Amino acid sequence: MRKSIVTPENTRAVPAGGQWFDLEQIAHVEITSEDSNFPIENALGSGETTGWRASTPGPQVIRLIFDGPQTIRQIQVHFVERTVERSQEFAIFAGSAGELREVVRQQWSFSPQGSTEEIEDYSKELDGIGVLELRIDPDRSHDPKLSKAFASLQSLKVA
Repeated sequence: MRKSIVTPENTRAVPAGGQWFDLEQIAHVEITSEDSNFPIENALGSGETTGWRASTPGPQVIRLIFDGPQTIRQIQVHFVERTVERSQEFAIFAGSAGELREVVRQQWSFSPQGSTEEIEDYSKELDGIGVLELRIDPDRSHDPKLSKAFASLQSLKVA
């Protein structure tokens, strides 16, 4: 049997080609809301990130519009919530500007006493992608219009 001891830094998935896209160089981003202390640039870096946060509660959208069509093989999202118990849902859509299709949808329950981080890593074969959209509903346990929860994203990586 082959065995190795890994550190938490080694357990993060690395794309097959070894490189995450430099999203700041190849895409324009549109967001529905942004806390000036946690701008979207803080969630799009390839290294350790300080994260993005919405300035208003309720559902939010982060849309990456690529400068040219991309082949996407891996998408990683990382969410952190250490203070509020809540159930969140996010969905990722991809395609061209006029026609997006759902790639994945996931729900997660955060609890300050237990589950405080969610990291999802998806291997996909998506060709000719012009737009990648992340929709976050930060509080599925309430009517979205009455929600007091703020969406946040620790990191979004694409390869």
